[in-house]
Amino acid sequence: MAAPIKFGVGQSVLRKEDDALIRGKGRYTDDFAPQAALRCLVLRSPHAHAKFTIDAGRARTLPGVALILTAAEVGDLGNLPCLFNFETDPFTGPPYPILAKDEVRHVGDAVAFVVAETIDQARDAIEAIEVKWSPLPAVTGVVNAVKKGAPQVWPDKPGNVLFDVSIGDKAATDAAFAKAHTVAEIAIVNPRVVASFMETRAAVCEYDAKNDHLTLTVGSQGSHRLRDILCQNVLNIPTDKMRVICPDVGGGFGTKLFPYREYALMAVAARKLKKAVKWSADRSEHFMGDAQGRDNVTTAKMALAEDGKFLAMDCDLIGDMGAYLSTFGPYIPHGGAGMLPGLYDIQAFHCRVRTIFTNSVPVDAYRGAGRPEAAYVIERLVDACARKLDMTPDAIRRKNFIPPKALPYKTATGKVYDSGDFAAHLKRAMDIAEWKEFSKRAKAAKKNGLIRGIGLASYVEVCGTMGEETANVRMDPNGDITVLIGTQSSGQGHQTAYAQIVAEQFGVAPERVHVHQGDTAEIATGLGTGGSASIPSGGVSVERATRELGQKLKEIAAQALEASAGDLEITDGIIRIAGTDRSMSFADVAKRAGADPSKLNASATFASADGTYPNGTHVAEVEIDPATGIIKIVNYVIVDDFGKTLNPLLLAGQVHGGAMQGIGQALMEQVVYGATDGQLITATYMDYALPRAADGPAFVFETNNIPCTTNPMGVKGAGEAGAIGSCPAVVNAIVDGLWREYKIDHIDMPATPERVWIAINEHHRRHSL
Repeated sequence: MAAPIKFGVGQSVLRKEDDALIRGKGRYTDDFAPQAALRCLVLRSPHAHAKFTIDAGRARTLPGVALILTAAEVGDLGNLPCLFNFETDPFTGPPYPILAKDEVRHVGDAVAFVVAETIDQARDAIEAIEVKWSPLPAVTGVVNAVKKGAPQVWPDKPGNVLFDVSIGDKAATDAAFAKAHTVAEIAIVNPRVVASFMETRAAVCEYDAKNDHLTLTVGSQGSHRLRDILCQNVLNIPTDKMRVICPDVGGGFGTKLFPYREYALMAVAARKLKKAVKWSADRSEHFMGDAQGRDNVTTAKMALAEDGKFLAMDCDLIGDMGAYLSTFGPYIPHGGAGMLPGLYDIQAFHCRVRTIFTNSVPVDAYRGAGRPEAAYVIERLVDACARKLDMTPDAIRRKNFIPPKALPYKTATGKVYDSGDFAAHLKRAMDIAEWKEFSKRAKAAKKNGLIRGIGLASYVEVCGTMGEETANVRMDPNGDITVLIGTQSSGQGHQTAYAQIVAEQFGVAPERVHVHQGDTAEIATGLGTGGSASIPSGGVSVERATRELGQKLKEIAAQALEASAGDLEITDGIIRIAGTDRSMSFADVAKRAGADPSKLNASATFASADGTYPNGTHVAEVEIDPATGIIKIVNYVIVDDFGKTLNPLLLAGQVHGGAMQGIGQALMEQVVYGATDGQLITATYMDYALPRAADGPAFVFETNNIPCTTNPMGVKGAGEAGAIGSCPAVVNAIVDGLWREYKIDHIDMPATPERVWIAINEHHRRHSL
């Protein structure tokens, strides 16, 4: 067996991006603004639902004001599109205008766009715009929105319903329930959350009047998709009239993948004024103007045989869309429902999926995009099944896991799991967590007045299905390698990961590999980054293009060395005749190729049509203080199957970060709207809690990798997995502790100290009567 390449696949190579970032040399959108750029602000609605009239006449006369746009000035623009629909029985979504006209539908809805010489002058103009509001009834929360007589967000959507569809086989499911020994049922809330990336959205737009050409520099998760939507759907201009550049991006989590109103408005302003314009969101705008995540209410039932076998699963899922349809909004609950069976052999399945309008910020993909919601439902339900039958949570899982011999396995929702050993990672995680010794730790905690709980979640997700991704790999004149690819890093470490794939074949150090992303003028195509697809799709493209380039380099060197290309090998950035000291450096090969760039250039395209199915087990152990409701995570173990590890350091970082996001959702994060007025109550970090380092545990992380059979590299996507297994593991641990001590079998996320304290004291009150 050959020794591993020093910087190749599987090696813990340090992130090559980090040196510049930690020295403050990162280049973010704000760093690209010309000094003379005009500043932009958005006037947003203070009402959740209202009719309005607007008069910007006086504001336009104020010093420094260059332009004010209202709906009247942008009537020729197209709406922001929703890119999901059903092939059969499609739905019709309401318009998502670039600026609201006559009526607003959520707090933060955009009604005017101001451009001025300074930000203070823009603020003065915002204050001077005269708006007369006539408030209308508003509704927030899907449970309220589907009630009879609820206020209507859109008059042509009765009951506030966008679509009401079913997945699976209802007849077979009903038949299985009729024969069941017993039924376990849960009703849970998956709360709405804010994406909370470090760098708020920002953009700079410049206009070249001579060539009638726009350049938009923006912190996005994909330059090409953004350009195409803005040009084709909104601005109605050819795509070659706009260049989109994405520099360093400070976090995205799905939310920066979408087009937003400000980008189109900046393009209009730059063209009208023939000047560069700059806009940066403050944190309050992030809460009011950026797509939010999750927000499902689900009832789920499992039909059980006497021995604990799962016979059928039936769900009712209601997903909140907000006031408008964001880019992929309706897909998230519907696509996520396809993963509800989890890792279990459930032969009969049915789910009713409804998507509902409310007077709130639109909802769209957020780290995991429907799959965390699905994993939370099934893993909470499986624990409820165990309690119903007085089985242990691990025993009922082992009873119902899809066995390795059944793979590839087609679920009742049509997903095909290609590989894995689910009982193996469950056992390993429990062993590391010393599950069998938990009762001793629980007794010790009880002596200190604390309650211990232990919980697990075994998850699966589907990812890597964004579509075709093309990589171009070329040799530079100095012998370095440049990779051009349309994915977009927002902190994941693409520069390092792709360099390792190149190193695997060429043996070159990471500093000799230069990865270019996020520029539609330099890179021909690209899907951007989302759905854990960059390595499963983009990585394969880079690998194949590198291999093809290597063959071309051998052919060039073969002529110079007067040898057969088949006798040559590439190691350490040198091409040599195997078994001899006759060789050529990459730089010499580049010179030898002459002026023909095709000899030093290779491209490859790959699409992971079948997707990949990472899976794993999280085990969480918590300590609850019954006097205060405060929860502390005292132990946390993760064992994942990612098929193949590209870089253990990058992987651990992704898993730790995702798990912390899930822990935040499980314990503290929740967007709250006023029930009757639709006001955004959690509009700042003074009101919206995020997890800090002290809230997280010291993670123990391992992999139990079984190569993916549908991916040429054997990898399974990993970027979202931490956020998928963590929520159910943490909440199952909390419920375990509450059940052991008080027979409390349910609590919703976020399990805040207040909620836990109330649940415990309600128990005491009931039992004291």
